[in-house]
Amino acid sequence: MNEIGRMLMIAGVGLFLIGLLIVAGGRFGWFGQLPGDIVIKRDNFTFFAPIGSMILLSILLTIALNVIGRLFR
Repeated sequence: MNEIGRMLMIAGVGLFLIGLLIVAGGRFGWFGQLPGDIVIKRDNFTFFAPIGSMILLSILLTIALNVIGRLFR
C-alpha cells in the first residue's frame, strides 16, 4: 500500500508541474521562436512544430531531474 500512495503523490506533483508549465508557457515570448522551430502558414491552415524549443526543454529537464535524482540517493 505504501508504494501506491507514493506513486500517486509523484503523479500528482508531475501533473501540477505540467500544469504550471502550461500556464507559465505564455509568459515566455521566446519559447516557440527559437531556431529550429517550424511554422507553416497557409490560407486555412497553420502548422507549428517547436522542435528547437522542445530540444532545449528536454536538455533542461534532463539536467534538473539528474540533479534531483542525485540529491535523493
